[in-house]
Amino acid sequence: MRIFFLITLCWTVWGYSPTARASDISLAGTWRFALDRQDQGLPEKWYARDLTNQITLPGILQAQGWGDDITTNTPWVLGLGDAWWKIQSPALREHFSQPGQVKVPFLSQPPKHYLGAAWYQRDLVVPNDSSPQPFSLYLERVHWQSQVWLDDRAYPPQDALGAPHVTDLGPLSPGKHRLTIRVDNRTQLPVAGHLLDSHSLSDALGASWNGIVGQMELRSTPLVWLHDFQNFPHYSNQTVEVHGYIGNATTETNSVTVGLNLAVNTADLLFVPATQITVPVPPGGTEFAATIASDAPLPQWDEFHPAARLWLTAAILKNQTTPETLSVFEVPAREVTAQDKDLLINGRPVNLRFTHFGGDFPLTGYPAMDTNEWRRIIRICQAYGLNGMRFHSWCPPEAAFVAADELGFYLQPECSLWGDFGNAPTRAWLEAETDRVLAAFGNHSSFILLSPSNEPKGYTSYLPGWAARQYQRDPRRLYAAATGWSDRSQVEGGAQYAALVRYGDGQLRNSSGWFGRDYRAALTSVHIPVMSHEVGQWCAYPDFSVMHQFTGYLQPGNYEIFKYIAAQNGVLGMGARFAWASGRFQLACYKEEIEANLRTPGLAGFQLLDLHDYLGQGTALIGVLDAFWQAKGYASAREFSAFCSPVVPLARLSQRTFATSDPFLVPVEAANYGPRALTNAQMSWRIRDQAGKIWCESATAPQALPWGKGHSFGSITVDLSHLPAPGEYRLEVSVGPQPLKSLGALPPSAINTWNFWVYPPASPAALSPTDDVLVTTQWPEAEARLAAGGKVFFQPAASALDASRCPPLKTVPVFWNIQMTVRPPQNPQPRFDAMLGLYCETNHPALAGFPTEPNCDWEWTPLINDVRAINLTGTSEKLKPIVWAIDDWNRNWKLGVIFECQVGPGRLLVSAIPFPAAGTTPGKAALQQSLLTYLHSPRFQPSVALEAAQARQIFNPAAVPSEPERHRVFDPDLNDGSLPAPARRP
Repeated sequence: MRIFFLITLCWTVWGYSPTARASDISLAGTWRFALDRQDQGLPEKWYARDLTNQITLPGILQAQGWGDDITTNTPWVLGLGDAWWKIQSPALREHFSQPGQVKVPFLSQPPKHYLGAAWYQRDLVVPNDSSPQPFSLYLERVHWQSQVWLDDRAYPPQDALGAPHVTDLGPLSPGKHRLTIRVDNRTQLPVAGHLLDSHSLSDALGASWNGIVGQMELRSTPLVWLHDFQNFPHYSNQTVEVHGYIGNATTETNSVTVGLNLAVNTADLLFVPATQITVPVPPGGTEFAATIASDAPLPQWDEFHPAARLWLTAAILKNQTTPETLSVFEVPAREVTAQDKDLLINGRPVNLRFTHFGGDFPLTGYPAMDTNEWRRIIRICQAYGLNGMRFHSWCPPEAAFVAADELGFYLQPECSLWGDFGNAPTRAWLEAETDRVLAAFGNHSSFILLSPSNEPKGYTSYLPGWAARQYQRDPRRLYAAATGWSDRSQVEGGAQYAALVRYGDGQLRNSSGWFGRDYRAALTSVHIPVMSHEVGQWCAYPDFSVMHQFTGYLQPGNYEIFKYIAAQNGVLGMGARFAWASGRFQLACYKEEIEANLRTPGLAGFQLLDLHDYLGQGTALIGVLDAFWQAKGYASAREFSAFCSPVVPLARLSQRTFATSDPFLVPVEAANYGPRALTNAQMSWRIRDQAGKIWCESATAPQALPWGKGHSFGSITVDLSHLPAPGEYRLEVSVGPQPLKSLGALPPSAINTWNFWVYPPASPAALSPTDDVLVTTQWPEAEARLAAGGKVFFQPAASALDASRCPPLKTVPVFWNIQMTVRPPQNPQPRFDAMLGLYCETNHPALAGFPTEPNCDWEWTPLINDVRAINLTGTSEKLKPIVWAIDDWNRNWKLGVIFECQVGPGRLLVSAIPFPAAGTTPGKAALQQSLLTYLHSPRFQPSVALEAAQARQIFNPAAVPSEPERHRVFDPDLNDGSLPAPARRP
């Protein structure tokens, strides 16, 4: 007869537990405390005396007023991002270097800074018990090294960064004991490569804290107990292989019977000892293994089936029937494999749509240790169409894995280093950290990938072998040799997946794959799944209103500096409009980047950098969300998920501006990584104008839409001569099972859109100015006509503009951030060689014939590429361009592309965009005609004056060019993708 026991689900993985058991003693509360600035604590045996100060744990000391004030000499833990500040003007640095008010632009800073040892101490009472019990100290997250003393007894130091610190204390006598913990947050490994920029260590995101956070408990067990279970599902024969450990704190070998059972999808587990094994357990303990067959098919967890869970109940049985101790462990209820370039979960191809997360928690300074906060973050990511998260050089706590399991979200931790693995201590630490991370989190379904490091050095002869070894011993996930780079060893050296910037002769990110193209050339010789590494990184101008949200640990000193510069240069009043317009341009770039990824056959997905803003390394405002995971107001979750979802219609629209006489032939396809393949999918399309009017629409015949990408639905053909021009239009394409709903009510997950512009063919006759307007590129001619009271359309030659003050515009925004990509001191004269888009006064009559939104979109980029913006810094604040160029926030120049003013008795319209007399494109012709029409109209009445001397200084053709800017040289460890790929090895 089998005996049934009803138990309530509780997490009881010995050593790694997110939930306290009844027998655990919480250590949260007030502790005695001391800073150890001079490292006197060890020789003076501070563990043997009572410390005198007080602090609260869980917590970090810097947040509680301990440590040093921020000064100009603060020893920041970082190697990236601070050099730019060192070459700024003395006046600017002096303004933000006053005692007690020191600010830096390369990170949001903590209230205090401290590197060194700190001692935490409290008394604890072991309850009286007739039977002795072994105890352990469980500290969920410590930064970095900890050492424990109980009374005068020392225990071995712990140095995990991504896993709990668990100290086996052994049997303890009842009564009062003094518990002392020394925590040292200084670097514990050789400083090489970008070790100090690891997100587990660096001040870039506030990770140099000293303290203990999460659960802090004194735990006890019976003399014989179960722990450290790792569970391996085998879907081929519906079994679970169990590897566990039986601890034995007695002095005798015990014969222990272990009962095991599986439970599916329930929190109330009926324990049936379906499998029993008897194990001889010597003093200290022993490992054991067993295999359990499932009576029913094993559940299959994934992003669409997060409720599919599997649990193992394990008990030490008394008399082979009664459970003496009982534990519950999760089993990863999925199978992760690779098939050539495809990554499969439960045999189904998966498209990985990840965001980077560097672990920034501005309000607390340390990672969230509660499941609710992780649920909040993950749900936001899912709303934007993402299905996973990559943790750059750190590993999240248990709460993140629990939330991800619940919500169906894939995770890729890293082993807490951005390191140089050319030295033995770092390699040894990585091996130990890998063991700790796998032991702590290996049973979670969401844990599908593991990488040892971001962009490591010294890895080609070591880390590919690391990946192969880890997979051989624990094949529940896939392993990379590195995150980033493009070395052949990452693909051919034993790793099961790779995250690459490029490979061979091809790029895997950035604009080479945009506008209907893709990145397939990089994957021709690849036969493992590949993700694009750190996709995007396109910046938007800061929204200074976010500063009010910094109410906790990190302070927005960097934003204060940027805001101050904007005020000094007279553009602060445009800040909100710049933030919105640059954000819309950023969004357009992200759309192109993600769609190029989805169009690329054989590409398994991408890792964004980042969905939300990054506060360090110079401050990288690359998110459509702010640092608190809140929308900035220019990109909704619905709009973003239209091109970032399990099912996405795609159009290979190779151009965005057309003449009415141009052919419009657009191939359309779909990527389907939804919950099921479709046998009767139909694609529909329509074209709308700005007012929403539908000008044409159609639908394809139903066809199969299997899992994967590149499934063609033919081409869209439109006669553009039937569309009014000039005009802005939107192509909308939707896909779904037949019959589709009406074209006006398609589900947002199945519809995607693209803006395009249609212009009349360029007509030289229509572009001829009348005699009352002088069109010139020569300032002396313009100045003479203005002095006579005339009207001038001035288009300054690039050679007439000061190259040091009139930056060239580009077709994409700033990449990552200027403080990093200019890379001083390698470049003593940083080169600001990109902008953040445009802001257009759309109601201005000068643009009446050129349809545009307030932001830069793809109708503008062919017109402004390499055009020098005109520097209007220092002119009257009333002089507001019709079309602004949005400068980088580190410089905040007032830049005009098109503007008007009075100069003396004359009226002046200036365009930085040149308009040649012949050979112009339809888009440029339409803009030129719009400007000329305005010049000839009575509405051309500029209200703001520019002094003749000031105008002469801006447009003086005899200005001496500045020194040539040095060629931009990148640190090879921070290649933004614009450098050539390294030579391939033979």
